[in-house]
Amino acid sequence: MTGREFKDFTFQQLANIATAFASPKRLEILDLLSQGEKDVDSLTKETNMNFANTSRHLQILKNAKIVQSRKEGIRVIYFLASDEVIKYWKSLQTLAEQSAAELREVIKSFLEERSVLEPISMKELQSKIKKDEITIIDVRPKEEYINGHLPGAVSVPMSELKSKIKNLPAGKEIIAYCRGKYCVMAPEAAKILTGKGFKTTIMQDDVNSWRFAGLKIETN
Repeated sequence: MTGREFKDFTFQQLANIATAFASPKRLEILDLLSQGEKDVDSLTKETNMNFANTSRHLQILKNAKIVQSRKEGIRVIYFLASDEVIKYWKSLQTLAEQSAAELREVIKSFLEERSVLEPISMKELQSKIKKDEITIIDVRPKEEYINGHLPGAVSVPMSELKSKIKNLPAGKEIIAYCRGKYCVMAPEAAKILTGKGFKTTIMQDDVNSWRFAGLKIETN
């Protein structure tokens, strides 16, 4: 193999991986799978696609060896090939926000419309946990909470939030979190809780950010 052939082969392989990421819906699928494995039906529902399109996108990701699958009876369960996929996805988010002022403005506007205070950092959250000053709620679906959640977090899925508000302790600040920067559930939860008189903010980092920082994750 010549040097030119080596470079052509190498960059083609890199381009194949980049192409697999080059779809808004495939990025959304990866964002969902970063929270834990899911079947095609769940991904179809959460991405608002039809079954055929979801399957097509999953096949592209699988061919690129970004996701893997296994069978449970008639169900096909998909999961990410490794933590490196999540790290790449997070790096892409950082690059996009640094490069695109429009994206930064849209994120800021979205949070302001929902009366979200400045999102809390992991360091600040750790300090508040130690002082027992807050109640942390995980507003993701129950199965994602079971797969892994922040220490002491209470599972309050968005679908159950309004019915469970009465169970939240009065007088404590509420910290809501979901799937990360582009998840809308925590900001929506903050809007509802603020309207009910709770001091509420969100953590835009997710469980994976917490885990990659070497911090403890609880599972049920």
